[in-house]
Amino acid sequence: MGNTRDEFWRRLIAGESGIAPITAFDASDFDARIAGEVKEFNPEQLLGRKEARRMDRFTQFAVVAAREAIEDAKLPVDAEFKQRVGGVIGTGIGGIITFWLNSDKANENGTWSKVTPFFIPMLMANAAPAHISMVYGYQGPFFAAASACASANDAICTAYNTIVHGDAIAMITGGSEATVSPLAIGGFCSMRALSTRNDDPARASRPFDRERDGFVLGEGAGILVLEEYEHARSRGASIYCELLGYGQSSDAYDLVAPDPDGNGVRLAFARAFASAGIEPRDVDYINAHGTSTPVGDPAESKAIEKSFGEHAFEIGVSSTKSMHGHALGAAGGIEGVATALAVAHDTMPPTTNYEFPDPECRLDYVPNVARRAPVRVALSNSFGFGGHNSVIVFGKVR
Repeated sequence: MGNTRDEFWRRLIAGESGIAPITAFDASDFDARIAGEVKEFNPEQLLGRKEARRMDRFTQFAVVAAREAIEDAKLPVDAEFKQRVGGVIGTGIGGIITFWLNSDKANENGTWSKVTPFFIPMLMANAAPAHISMVYGYQGPFFAAASACASANDAICTAYNTIVHGDAIAMITGGSEATVSPLAIGGFCSMRALSTRNDDPARASRPFDRERDGFVLGEGAGILVLEEYEHARSRGASIYCELLGYGQSSDAYDLVAPDPDGNGVRLAFARAFASAGIEPRDVDYINAHGTSTPVGDPAESKAIEKSFGEHAFEIGVSSTKSMHGHALGAAGGIEGVATALAVAHDTMPPTTNYEFPDPECRLDYVPNVARRAPVRVALSNSFGFGGHNSVIVFGKVR
């Protein structure tokens, strides 16, 4: 959908699709042969050849996205400030591309001596936050969050708490994922989780639509800079919105299937309302998890109905995964950027490919066309395998 924030937002609001046939490998033998790949990304040009070769693709994404966020935030560069900047980056799987490529090398040559000495440092989930810390010299707490598709949202929640508790003045946070590989596609195909609309990629991801047949794998990174409000205001920072609070919960139900009654999600909503000091009626927009799966979309819709009552039908609810696919552990970061910009610009991104209403999904899904409307309070939902639920609350600066 674009390698900069502005390009991403422009295409999102235009309802364009970033989903296309897979180019990273020959996918002709797979049931699902499409993905939301990052295009025209040259890591050696962006990071330098030496550094790029020491990073898995998910780390490259995170470092490049963090650079744009940090430059936009114009964070101070003095040593004392850098000691008080930390970061939490979410990833669901980490360096799976490094694992795939090095396994292939070892199998082809019949020896593990061909495995790169950087294999473990490239593979590990904390590689992304570690590299961001090293590139910028930040010495606050830096670590990774891994809770499947809720990883980035959980990272943002943790970053928020780190600032609230006084352990940092600013946090680099969000998520990054790069899983477009035979291992990941093969695994999800075996689960029958992916859409097989290979002949019509742009229309394959269909959240809340009756004809949905599974999610489309995406990749990328979305990184936010969180900063203590008074400090940000005192230095004249550009503030897009305020992170008001969050809610987290677990379904305690199944390793991969959501609770069909949405009990865990409803707990996350209730905790988010309490944390942010808001009422359900205050919410104008929800960036839904909305993966385009037969079971997940109705469960989320029902949880929204039960949590918001009649107001549920007055809220704009959209899934931007209809355009960029499901980026797993990066989803909450990418969608967090979209939600923050929705608040900043009073514009709700659309749910594209919404053609056939599903009687089990009864909400206003901002169908196909972006909507200009006041967005004073917005939620960003992320739910992960294992029953992890994470809801972030964004609001206008008060």
